[in-house]
Amino acid sequence: MTQHLLKAEIHCHIEGAAPPAVTAAQALKYGVDTSAFLRDGAYQWRDFSEFLVAYDAVAALYRTEEDYSLLTEAYLTELAAINTIYSEIIVSPDHGDRIGLGADAYLAGICDGILAAKEKTGIEARIIVTGERHFGPERVVAAAEYAARTKNPLVTGFNMAGEERMGRVADYARAFDIARDAGLGLTIHAGEVCGPFSVTDALDLVKPARIGHGVRAIEDDALVSRLAELGTVLEVCPGSNIALGVFADFDSHPLKKLKVAGVKVCINSDDPPFFDTSLEREYEIASQVMGMSDAEINEMTRTALEAAFVDDQTKVALLTRFDAQT
Repeated sequence: MTQHLLKAEIHCHIEGAAPPAVTAAQALKYGVDTSAFLRDGAYQWRDFSEFLVAYDAVAALYRTEEDYSLLTEAYLTELAAINTIYSEIIVSPDHGDRIGLGADAYLAGICDGILAAKEKTGIEARIIVTGERHFGPERVVAAAEYAARTKNPLVTGFNMAGEERMGRVADYARAFDIARDAGLGLTIHAGEVCGPFSVTDALDLVKPARIGHGVRAIEDDALVSRLAELGTVLEVCPGSNIALGVFADFDSHPLKKLKVAGVKVCINSDDPPFFDTSLEREYEIASQVMGMSDAEINEMTRTALEAAFVDDQTKVALLTRFDAQT
């Protein structure tokens, strides 16, 4: 069991983290029938296209600044209950605009939730603004510009998520230049749906500190060596990878191989209730299914904290707390 281990997570989409019980309450509030995507306390989907439909249906139940505060506080409180000391959540200002709430109110609600959870539990959290690749380069650039001008102390990183097969990384490179110039930490989804070439493109054109997923790099030995040499951190989400068919099962998942090869890796949950997982379950999988020792798991948690997009003072405090209890 890994309950006693301190934990950290640096890859989780806020709408994808919505606890089913909270979503059910939201549906009652707005008078929405959830039978198509939420039954028996679990989100329902059969393939990737249905997952996207279910995801959008759940996200549509969070409509106000207060809704987003509630969602964020609920997820972070859930994390704190399993000894998580740090979390980074991925948010989309574009989504705030699309639902008519507006990016500013959307972000304000999430920030309120972060502060409420910290006051209640002590958990530290930050925000990664993401551009959604399938809406095209202009929207991703706009997301980077928004992140750069917010000057919000909780917004510390920039990411690109969405359909990996849409466009080339080069089409989106300007967005990352904007974010880099603003002092934001850089991470990018790659090497999940697409193969190792997408990781190579990310390294060549974005030069991120971290890569979301990146697990298909295992198909290219030279790329694995390059990742190890660069010290690029892979935000690995095993439960998500299995649920979406990136790998057949946990025995064939490359988390342990990547770590043994010297690649910096850490454990994350991505969109946990959609994939019948949680951060706690991801740690349990690493321990019980992949056979990793507490020491190996602690190394990955420390990697997440070292890679966190936070100011130096906060990072030192987190690492001091972690080292004192491991």
